[in-house]
Amino acid sequence: MNKLLCFVLATAASAAFAATPANDTVAYKAAINKSDADYKTAKAACDAQSGNAKDVCEAQAKVARANAESNAVMQFKNDKKSVEKAQTNVADANYDLAKEQCDNRSGADKDSCLSGAKQQHTAWVNDAKAGKKAADVAQTGIDCSSMSGTDKASCEARSKTELAKDAIADTTITTKVKTELMAEPALKSLDVHVETNNGTVMLSGFVPSQAEVDKAVDVARNVKGVNKVQSSLRIK
Repeated sequence: MNKLLCFVLATAASAAFAATPANDTVAYKAAINKSDADYKTAKAACDAQSGNAKDVCEAQAKVARANAESNAVMQFKNDKKSVEKAQTNVADANYDLAKEQCDNRSGADKDSCLSGAKQQHTAWVNDAKAGKKAADVAQTGIDCSSMSGTDKASCEARSKTELAKDAIADTTITTKVKTELMAEPALKSLDVHVETNNGTVMLSGFVPSQAEVDKAVDVARNVKGVNKVQSSLRIK
């Protein structure tokens, strides 16, 4: 139930994407207000639970809010600094969720879970920094140097827009897949790296069994927007 709630909120946030100009302050504030309202609703739904289950539920609500805020930043602001900060916030929220999910374990199993969560957090923060580089590339556009005048200006504007849309779509898919992998109880390992390129999700890293390899691929394949899943996961 918690997983479904988290997925619905994350999906609703992504569905809000439209052809809206960047730097739209009014639209940005509206998106942030909606994410706050959705978070309060999700958090209130957690009150029916107790103990670690409630903590996990609330952490999932925070992940959904961070995803929604990140989507709003990329859609309505999309400057490099803001995008990196928003994606780092998503990584932090996922890390908090992972730690809560580790709390119901004990001994070496819990230590391994926490260690994996920390490694995954580091990888996601690095992804956030890589996203900043992707934003730099998106600003350059395709080669319009053979054109001139208004044709060149139109080409450059169009290429920037299309590249930015592709980058946002891939980033959104990556965030969704990571969130779903974290929320899947059948997956014990957190050492899974996710990248997306033109709707193709690439999974790498290590998991304990072939069953978890299959489950990770299945989870990624069922995320909206994913066209194909390529797995380089290894069994440790």
